[in-house]
Amino acid sequence: MGDSNYRFHDHLKLAHYANAACDIEFNFPMGFKELEGIHSRTDFDLKQHEKFSGKKLQFFDPELNQNYIPYVIETSVGLDRLFLAVLSAALKNEVLEDGSERTVLSIPPVLAPYKAAILPLVKKDGLPEKAREIQKTLQLEFNVQYDEKDAIGRRYRRQDSIGTPFSITVDHETLEHNTVTFRSRDTMLQERVSVAALSSIIARETSWKSILEKL
Repeated sequence: MGDSNYRFHDHLKLAHYANAACDIEFNFPMGFKELEGIHSRTDFDLKQHEKFSGKKLQFFDPELNQNYIPYVIETSVGLDRLFLAVLSAALKNEVLEDGSERTVLSIPPVLAPYKAAILPLVKKDGLPEKAREIQKTLQLEFNVQYDEKDAIGRRYRRQDSIGTPFSITVDHETLEHNTVTFRSRDTMLQERVSVAALSSIIARETSWKSILEKL
């Protein structure tokens, strides 16, 4: 979502038990707002527990050869704020080279509700049946969607707008060579891939490993 969307805000006024406090803020559509709060509560909490429970809550450090009460670092982050941050950063209106526009929800593939859409090019000639066959195989591993309504271009736009990272088009060549057109939501690039390779491609592109390798 870009480093420019984040900033740190240090608290000037601290609670009596704290020695530092910082918020991670995100640039929401309404401006920078807190996404996560991080507070150093020093040894106040464990001292209080030790005092009122009568139980020793200390750590022995063999290097220092002494006991001490550890500090507690409190962090707080809200799921609703994270969800809004992902959606607001991902929702875009793009002007394409031909002057047309598209709405795209470019959320990371690992977070996308649908990993792929299976689209028969036309609703005849055995293409829907082949598309359903591919859907039946892929849905054992991934949440996928079948869509045969409207022209293929409109279906691509529909999938872009709901954040589906990949579209798989079944055409007449599929019936001959068992290959499909594999389209990327973000780049709109298309390539021919074998039906047998679909599962491994989707697994690779929608995994946390793939996301983390790009950081």
